[in-house]
Amino acid sequence: MAAPRTGATLAALVATLVAVVVATGGIGLAQDRTTLKSLRGDVGLEEIGAAPPVVKQDTPSDGMFGRAYRQQPPLIPHRIETYQVTKDFNQCMTCHDWPANIKAGAPKVSETHYNDREGNRLDKISGTRFFCTQCHVPQLDAKPLVSSTFQNATEVK
Repeated sequence: MAAPRTGATLAALVATLVAVVVATGGIGLAQDRTTLKSLRGDVGLEEIGAAPPVVKQDTPSDGMFGRAYRQQPPLIPHRIETYQVTKDFNQCMTCHDWPANIKAGAPKVSETHYNDREGNRLDKISGTRFFCTQCHVPQLDAKPLVSSTFQNATEVK
C-alpha cells in the first residue's frame, strides 16, 4: 500500500506536472488550428452545417441495391427526411403495406414484419418492426469520407 502523501510532496508533484505541460506546449489545447482538418469542412464546432441533398438514386434493373452481408435490410432508394413516423402513424406504410404497394409500385414489406416476438401472425405491422429506419437507411452514392478496405460478403475469399 502506498504511503500517504504530505502537502509538500503533493505540491512538488503538481509543480512538476505544470512544468511538463508548459515545457511541452500544453495539453493539446493550443495546437495550431491551420494543421487540423475536419470532415465537416470550414464549419465551426458551434455551427450547424447544412445536410447534403439526398436525391433518388438510379436503381438496378431488378429494383434492388446490392447488400454487403446476408441479413442486411434493403436500402431505401428515395428521400425520407420529410416522412412522418410516430407511434400511431408510419408514412412508409402508405406505399409499402399491402395492398397499397401494388398501386404505388413499391416493394411490399417482408412477411416477417407481420410476426410478433413470439412468432404469432398479425394483421398489421408488428410494433417491433414499425420504425423502419431502425434497420433501413437511404441509399446515397457518396464518396467515402475516409478510405476503407471493406469488402462485400460475396467478395471475401
